[in-house]
Amino acid sequence: MKAENTTKIQFDSLSVNEAYARGAAAAFLARYDPTVPQLADLKTAVSEAVTNCIVHAYPDCVGPIVMTVAVYPGRLVKITVADKGIGIPDIPKAMEPLFTTGNPEERSGLGFAVMQSFMDKVQVRSAPGRGTRVTLTKRLEEKPST
Repeated sequence: MKAENTTKIQFDSLSVNEAYARGAAAAFLARYDPTVPQLADLKTAVSEAVTNCIVHAYPDCVGPIVMTVAVYPGRLVKITVADKGIGIPDIPKAMEPLFTTGNPEERSGLGFAVMQSFMDKVQVRSAPGRGTRVTLTKRLEEKPST
């Protein structure tokens, strides 16, 4: 299926860019008139995906993050957040709620669980030493006619 519209941005893995990514995704999707709850869900999932890159993909340096937002027929939205960081050696383990590789006093280990709760589908592909790609999928509902 071919996308009706796409945008792609690249930014550094700095925490200040998390809000930029969230805002960029929301601004691009605004033209599709999502409901306020749908837009909030998408922004939250993007925030979690980008934060995971910032914290885990590049723990000792700054690296590139690429976010692609695509809208397909039927109001299907796919947002991909990709890095070229250290990768995830055990994806199923990383997706378990409360699992974290970081300091448990600073990290809750709920990033993937939050993404899954707000999206229709979350797909993770990763290779140690080569990076990670998270694809967030959500179908926007039609707004009720008034």
